[in-house]
Amino acid sequence: MLNSPEEEILAKACEAIYRFALKDDVKKLLRELDVMSSVIAQLAPEEEVLIHEFATLCLANMSAEYTSKVQIYEHGGLEPLIRLLASPDPDVKKNSIECIYNLAQDFQCRAMLQELNAIPSILDLLKSEYPIIQLLALKTLGVITNDKEARAMLRDNQGVDHLIKVLETKELNDLHTEALSVMANCLEDMDTLVLIQQTGILKKLLSFAENSTIPDIQKNAAKAITKAAYDPEIRKLFHEQEVEKCLVALLGSENDGTKIAACQAISVMCENSGSKEFFNNQGIPQLIQLLKSDSEEVREAAALALANLTTCNTANVIAAAEADGIDPLINILSSNRDGAIANAATVLANMAMQEPLRVKMQNHDVMHALLGPLCSANTVVQSKAALMVATTACDVEARTELRNSGGLEPLVELLCSKNDEVRRHASWAVMVCANDELMAVELFRLGALDILEEINLSVSRKNKFSEAAYNKLLNNYLSLKYSLTGYLSSSNIINDGFYDYGRINPGTKLLPLKDLCLQEPSDLRAVLLVNSKSSDVSPPASMEDKSSDIGYGRSISSSSSLRRVSKEKTNYPFSTRSGSPTEDKLEPTSGRNTAVSKSTTKEKGSRKGRGKKEEEKVKEEEEVAAAPKLTGEGSPDKEWYPPSDLDFCVYVDEVTKSIFPITNIEEQIEALAKYVAEKMGGKVSKEKLHDFGWELHISELKFQLKSNVVPIGQIKKGIFYHRALLFKALADKIGIGCSLVRGEYGRAWNEVKLMNESRKGLIGALPPLEVYVVDLMFHPGRLMKLRSKEADLYRYL
Repeated sequence: MLNSPEEEILAKACEAIYRFALKDDVKKLLRELDVMSSVIAQLAPEEEVLIHEFATLCLANMSAEYTSKVQIYEHGGLEPLIRLLASPDPDVKKNSIECIYNLAQDFQCRAMLQELNAIPSILDLLKSEYPIIQLLALKTLGVITNDKEARAMLRDNQGVDHLIKVLETKELNDLHTEALSVMANCLEDMDTLVLIQQTGILKKLLSFAENSTIPDIQKNAAKAITKAAYDPEIRKLFHEQEVEKCLVALLGSENDGTKIAACQAISVMCENSGSKEFFNNQGIPQLIQLLKSDSEEVREAAALALANLTTCNTANVIAAAEADGIDPLINILSSNRDGAIANAATVLANMAMQEPLRVKMQNHDVMHALLGPLCSANTVVQSKAALMVATTACDVEARTELRNSGGLEPLVELLCSKNDEVRRHASWAVMVCANDELMAVELFRLGALDILEEINLSVSRKNKFSEAAYNKLLNNYLSLKYSLTGYLSSSNIINDGFYDYGRINPGTKLLPLKDLCLQEPSDLRAVLLVNSKSSDVSPPASMEDKSSDIGYGRSISSSSSLRRVSKEKTNYPFSTRSGSPTEDKLEPTSGRNTAVSKSTTKEKGSRKGRGKKEEEKVKEEEEVAAAPKLTGEGSPDKEWYPPSDLDFCVYVDEVTKSIFPITNIEEQIEALAKYVAEKMGGKVSKEKLHDFGWELHISELKFQLKSNVVPIGQIKKGIFYHRALLFKALADKIGIGCSLVRGEYGRAWNEVKLMNESRKGLIGALPPLEVYVVDLMFHPGRLMKLRSKEADLYRYL
């Protein structure tokens, strides 16, 4: 029938095929029968309008599917369709442009449309009196102008003028949205944009968008600005045309879609420094208000704009805080939208760079609010949350709040992330959190050190922050560092609470001091404790005479001998004599028994009544049984304190008074070395080292203290590693720079850096300092040049 010479039959055949094509199963059969070439043949100029109408109607319906598009394209259907755009019949025009619109979805067809110069014919359709034809023409232009070449053709054919006429005609307001969509594509072309700007059309567009009462028009205008503003040159031109004023006005729209589009445009425009400064005075307060919107999408878009505005811009950060933005931003951290959380965290991280704002954030319980984002499964949220921890946990209060909120556990888990940015920001946060010993100990307990060590062994996973975090953890947990590495530098200052557990292997957990104090004494090496702080809680007077039966784990106070001394010393200033304050025997206080007098009391017990002895025994048992309750081990209301060391307190006082004033550094070191040796049993010759008896002395102390933890000041017979630790601890107290090095077989030594005498007084650059080993055993005070024969004999067996 399609080959019939009669027009009526041809028309009926085309109409029938159209009707069949409305059904999907029949449409598939028509493609298989290859009727497309026959239908396209009916588009010849000599055919009647009625045949054109039904043939184009059939093609418009068939072109909705990809296979049919390919057949129309391959059979040369585009050229006759473009020609029919000039048909006098509106139905033919409508069907032809609809078919072209469907075909234009394919990039090959778009390229062919440009070759066939279809844009002028499509632009002519904008003059049609039929809205449906105008609408289809605008939609087709919207698709075609996604290609750069098509935008140039549109510009060359005065397409912008046609679009402006549509926008300026109020009666065509139903076409304004599509016209703006085409204009948005045109704005991506720099030459077209310059033309629009030079002719004043851009200002008209901005005014039109700002004053329009149709939400979709305003939304599309903002989207057009967003799309074009990704180009730096276009952003600059937009700024010159004060696009920011239009966007700020759109923030006040009642339509959420318009608000979102305006926020997105602002987030792109603020890449221009001038725009970023403009929004400092106008825009930021409105964005802060949008953070309180009922719509989560609006809050997310506003947070995105603020994130970009506050990045690397202190003025905008302050403006956001002054607009009361901290509270709503923290509230968004509990949002259900990951994008909103990530954007809010970015703004808060930017704010935290300013100390006054960081304090304000902490007052709003920001560390507790971070717990949710840290536990998120979204890597972007994880990264921003870790970054926020890195910027906010800069003081002890914030870190304590983070720990108490349970934030350290998820933070340490983020170190294991496979995402590079998450791992980097988590490492940064751990580095910041490890700034004090309490946090460093907790992070170590959670396994942060092992994870960081594993990361740093991987070439692909390690980063500068992971290496810095590892070092910071060790440098703020010196007890662990010394056990792992056997080395403390002169910058590693020993503070109260430091303990030397001995060498441990990598991966081995170092028990906290409290746990070590709670352990019963054993054959293990004694744990050496440095602590010049006295206990904050003193035991009752009735307990002091029996305290030698109470170990560290059951007492907040120190050992029995320390209690004996502390009772005496609380009434007198520190002694400045050279001997140990515990070497003299103290007389028992009237009416009370001391630990020293126990044996005497026991010897005289045979001359006393049996009833009195039993009474004392019962009293002793009651007091010991009551000790845990009094000293806080069993009470959650009492805080545990490390054992105090009054002897070490005396040492610090004495060296501060007698050695610290010495102006010559070598003389200071020599004096301190002799002082340490004297307190640790004096000079010991190599030949008599095995007869020194230090092992028995340490065992007696452990038995007396009922613990493996022995305060360094209690040791009166010490060898290399005891003396080296005491020297380092006292040197750090009076500002003498020295390192502590652990060797093998109980050896340890101190190294100091001094200027070579022969180089003193030379003019020019300062000569390098030379390293010396301090002799604390054989010839106390002797300085031996590192790697010299005498130094090696001192350091090694």
